[in-house]
Amino acid sequence: MKNKIFMLMLVLVIGVLAACGAKSNKASDKNSNAGEGTEQKQVLKVGTSSDYAPFEYVDAAKGEDIIGFDIDLIKLVGDKIGVEMQVQDIDFNSLVPALQAGKVDVVISGMSPDKDREKVVDFSNKYNQTEQVFIVKKNSGIKKEADLAGKKIGVQNASIQEKLGNKIAKEIDATVEGRTRIPEIIQDMMSKRLDAGIVESGVAKGYLDTNEKLEAFPVKEQPEDFKAIAVQKGSDLKDKINKALKELADEGKIKELEDKWLKVK
Repeated sequence: MKNKIFMLMLVLVIGVLAACGAKSNKASDKNSNAGEGTEQKQVLKVGTSSDYAPFEYVDAAKGEDIIGFDIDLIKLVGDKIGVEMQVQDIDFNSLVPALQAGKVDVVISGMSPDKDREKVVDFSNKYNQTEQVFIVKKNSGIKKEADLAGKKIGVQNASIQEKLGNKIAKEIDATVEGRTRIPEIIQDMMSKRLDAGIVESGVAKGYLDTNEKLEAFPVKEQPEDFKAIAVQKGSDLKDKINKALKELADEGKIKELEDKWLKVK
């Protein structure tokens, strides 16, 4: 009798232990599967200067987000290489130092490669090409470069337009003044602290469309000016971005963005 009772109790204990083990295995399996399908994308920090419509800017009437051609493009690039692009607003002349210091991983801001920049950062292949123009007030009497003799020309600090302005100023005896952001150039020109500004045609178009007091004419000798995405020196992101840009161009996606943001309507 005692043996029967003992055997019965043994069977019950084994059954309880087996059940506990099964529950433990199920819980373990559940935990092991918790991350499946929910793996988070790598986040890359993107530096831009949001004063360069239509490439990157904030439309206060629609919200606080930075929008524009470059922003749409870098998000598409992110989708191609499987990362999330997190955009940060930084003054233009601080973008390259921020990239060097590792504060951002990528810079896209209507930036043109030049010898000085290429010494400290790497650039992708070009994704857009444009021309440079003088933007002036309609009643200024300034119709050509020679009319700017003795005048003040506004340019954005650390930009290709700054180098171009300095070259032109020497030729026609004008003065160049730098500003941190493009709207400051327009504002100072409207208040007569500047006589003209040098900007690229796509940017000028945005101001001409919204201000009937402004007009523009092209710079006489156009420098080669194209835009590229900057990454840290030696970064493997360069090859990944180049591959993404080629795929986007082949798929017609870059052309779609140009039609959306840059095409004169």
